[in-house]
Amino acid sequence: MSESKPLKIAITCHPSQGGSGVLATELGKEMARRGHEIHFITSRMPYRLRLGCEPGIFFHEVQALHYPVFEHTPYTLALAARMSEVYRHHRLDLFHVHYAIPHAAAAILARQMLEPCRSPIVTTLHGTDVTLVGQDPSYRSMVRFCLEKSDAVTAVSDWLKDVTVNAFQPTREIRRIHNFADPDLFRPGETSISRSSLAQADQPIFLHVSNFRPVKRIPDVIRTFARCVELGVNGILVLAGEGPQLSIGLELASELGVLERVRPMGLVDDIPALLPLADIFLFPSDGESFGLAPLESLLCEVPVVGAVAGGLPEVVDDGHTGFLSPVGDTEAMAQACLALLEPGRKIAMGKEGRRRSVARFTPAAIVPQYEELYRELIARRGPCPER
Repeated sequence: MSESKPLKIAITCHPSQGGSGVLATELGKEMARRGHEIHFITSRMPYRLRLGCEPGIFFHEVQALHYPVFEHTPYTLALAARMSEVYRHHRLDLFHVHYAIPHAAAAILARQMLEPCRSPIVTTLHGTDVTLVGQDPSYRSMVRFCLEKSDAVTAVSDWLKDVTVNAFQPTREIRRIHNFADPDLFRPGETSISRSSLAQADQPIFLHVSNFRPVKRIPDVIRTFARCVELGVNGILVLAGEGPQLSIGLELASELGVLERVRPMGLVDDIPALLPLADIFLFPSDGESFGLAPLESLLCEVPVVGAVAGGLPEVVDDGHTGFLSPVGDTEAMAQACLALLEPGRKIAMGKEGRRRSVARFTPAAIVPQYEELYRELIARRGPCPER
């Protein structure tokens, strides 16, 4: 296939605010800007596409049948049928699925429906499909099957790659391709959100953005902030997002006497406008596969205080762009926050955070790696017979 020929790529992901959906959507948008044709095949419009699709991007909704005889809605089957349909009608080149279950499983089934055309499948692992679902005895063999039947498997960090290799001993290479964020979208400076709406001028803003799942360790966010207040910091904690641990965190804030300093904002569409207002980004997650929200924070020149766990050390350079402490050590995290609030420290580390992130984790550095992988697989497959 010619290096200059535009590609037609099907992307399937979870359409939520989580990192996997964000990465998949941003990758599709970047590929479209490079002249390729991108088809999102998902249960609803992906979160980052809600403000309107760009040229070269198409959305195909998957509608699963709700029928009384089905105890559970057969979404995977509906997805496979939709993937094969879109593939035939638009003469696509490749499936890129994010998460092994159910998306890779659906792509494998769709490819069988398309025989004799053998479409390449790229499966990108984002974390819980290996560390949580993949460890469940009910799904372990299925995850291994999806890895083996994919034409290429990528992981978003070296940590996740190592976890996958150790857990499944796959026969094919797992390629590490890091996540990325747009430095033109995530940048320091003026925003559309008034800082005064969140805190007084002399109050430092602590920020946490996530889906508030247990892995994010929301109680550690609250305890770290409460300890900073106890040590004399007149700060405000902003919580952006929704999830199962939000109410637990707010109850803990009440118990620790800092609830009046906590600003729960719910789901925030304009995260790029919120991030530059923060002084410190708190992220004590105990098993983050990469840390997309911390990366976006660093691009906005906001240092990160987090845990030495998962892939976060690949994003945050301890002592240079933030501070990383042992998981659960909220005292150490509070002391790190105090160090960042020393005159000039936050500004210097913030600038270094953006500098290093721009060099390593932007579309210009990452997207060509995917583009090269796509072309390699399509060339290896050869011409696809017409049906």
